[in-house]
Amino acid sequence: MISVCIPTYNGGKFIRQQLGSILSQLSNDDEIIISDDSSTDNTLEIINSFNDKRIKVFENNTFHSPIYNLENALKQAGGDYIFLSDQDDEWMLNKISVVMEHLKSANLVVHDAQVVDGEGKQLYKSFFELNHTKSGKFYNLFKNGYIGCCIAFNRHVLETCLPFPKNLPMHDLWIGNVAAFKCGRVRFIKDCLISYRRHGNNASITGGKSNRSIKEKLSDRVCILHNLFLR
Repeated sequence: MISVCIPTYNGGKFIRQQLGSILSQLSNDDEIIISDDSSTDNTLEIINSFNDKRIKVFENNTFHSPIYNLENALKQAGGDYIFLSDQDDEWMLNKISVVMEHLKSANLVVHDAQVVDGEGKQLYKSFFELNHTKSGKFYNLFKNGYIGCCIAFNRHVLETCLPFPKNLPMHDLWIGNVAAFKCGRVRFIKDCLISYRRHGNNASITGGKSNRSIKEKLSDRVCILHNLFLR
């Protein structure tokens, strides 16, 4: 069973396209877990219009944080395999089949993506090239290549990464490092399996230049290492 976990907040502009690209790849036994952080637009109306029993919505949350909104979705997931998804991207038609093949021998898989703008026009053919993404757990501890919307993992990783530590700087950095240091067998694959949309209102800054200082970045890594030691 596959669980696709999506944190939503005012995602009405793109959520229909995203859900359509995911549902077409799921079996009747799979699920989409949506945790909504009290959206004030038509996000929930669009989601409910699908009238699909595979979509399970947890609404009226007040996390005010995409990190802990996602954690709530992960806590509801019943699948053996977990796929993370943003609310505003679009999956390629072969995403699940390609990733599931790699999950036969890996605990966590990170795939490449093409970067597009709000109209779907390609900005970069490869996020890996843009981000200088490489494999290696020590490299990715300091140069984060674990882009959340391109990650899938097995239940062992899920159960090891939950609950999230308090004051977590980035959920994908946490999950990726838990998999690398606590579970093993992380695999980066070059297949571009989503259109990763950067439209100026994204919840995360991934794909853009970070405005965090070196001191703040080092503090983030200390937080991750400290909590890895405790876990």
